[in-house]
Amino acid sequence: MAPQLYLVLPVTAADAEHLARRVAAAAHAGPVATVLIEPDASSPPSPPQLAEAIAAIQKLGIATLLAGDAALARVVKADGVHLVPSKTLQAAFADARETLGSRFIVGADVGRSRHDAMTLGEAGADYIGFGIPAHVEDRETARERRLDLVQWWAEIFEVPCVAFDIDTPADADDLARAGADFLALRLPATIGADAIAHHLAPYVAMLGAAPTAT
Repeated sequence: MAPQLYLVLPVTAADAEHLARRVAAAAHAGPVATVLIEPDASSPPSPPQLAEAIAAIQKLGIATLLAGDAALARVVKADGVHLVPSKTLQAAFADARETLGSRFIVGADVGRSRHDAMTLGEAGADYIGFGIPAHVEDRETARERRLDLVQWWAEIFEVPCVAFDIDTPADADDLARAGADFLALRLPATIGADAIAHHLAPYVAMLGAAPTAT
């Protein structure tokens, strides 16, 4: 089965009302399965703004996650929460699962930690992600390591795998062939709905050409 798209959307209070329209444009362009909302730290949307946007996206049949805050995810009725790499990721996962229960999605980007990946997979994470932190300078080595991690995970484990921090369609193609179940694409914060199809077109074309992972 070809991978699906997992969109990462930074959102400010000013553009929250346009969020659903941008997601609808993306879904029209390609196979979007999940949206991750990252509230802007300096100007975050209010809980009512988030709840309204999330409800509109969910009507499109797309799972909608909130970054980092399980309690807020519950308040705004998101489908779950996404956790980022940290030294306390396992504790964060346990807290999120306790807060949200088993009906909600709790997934995590484990960075390059095989230990966290296996521990969270065994603990019931709904997906495991491998990404490249922004501070990493040697991006080429990091991309090769992420590719190895995705392939390792896909070959051994049944928990879905998300590849984060994808730079180019060629990068996405390599990860799709390695067995990633979802390809996480970060949309530019300022992109309008009318430009999204053009932005995603190379990735959608790549998905059509990529072979089914076995």
